Amino acid sequence: MFNRRGAAIAAAVGAAVLLVAGCAGDPAAASKGKGSDKPGAAPTPTATAASGASMPALIGKKFTEAEGLVKQVTTKPVEARSAYGDVPLAVGHTQWAVCFQTPAAATPVAPDTAVELSLTAPGTPCPAQAGAALRPGKTPGPAKTPIPSKAPTSGPSSVPVSPKPKSSPTPAPGPKDVTYKNCAEAKAAGAAPIHRGQPGYGKHLDRDNDGIACDK
Repeated sequence: MFNRRGAAIAAAVGAAVLLVAGCAGDPAAASKGKGSDKPGAAPTPTATAASGASMPALIGKKFTEAEGLVKQVTTKPVEARSAYGDVPLAVGHTQWAVCFQTPAAATPVAPDTAVELSLTAPGTPCPAQAGAALRPGKTPGPAKTPIPSKAPTSGPSSVPVSPKPKSSPTPAPGPKDVTYKNCAEAKAAGAAPIHRGQPGYGKHLDRDNDGIACDK
């Protein structure tokens, strides 16, 4: 009986050894619990890096420095323009300062994001807003009321207007046939001045032809 019991124990031990050995060599059992080794499970490094990129702060920096910082987060060329609408952007604007940037600082960006920088020349302050005028035109004043011109006088303007004769006492009438050679003679006779139509009047005595002889 002892031999039978020992043989039964030996057979059970052998079966257990065979079962353990079979489990250790089974490829299906060995692959269980190793889902992390399957292909495609690891995250993509490129996507992770792109999601963490953001726009740097560029306002106040020179264009050369700002352009270098932009190239670290995007591959597109930087578009530069003048911050003033009436000031053209110089060809050599590497030392111009950044006044405005698009996108704004700390904004998430992708490798193909377009960047625009508004610049001002050295020594020129930034405007209140992009596109403002540096030298705004003067405000036009109120229109002046035109002064009406004087009415033109009758006759050609080149002909001088004869002055009005001065009022003088009418000399005593002399003889109708009296004549004077000159004004000195008329004055000596007390007849000057002599009006046209009066005795003693003569054209040779009225040199300015104003109708009054010997009035000067």
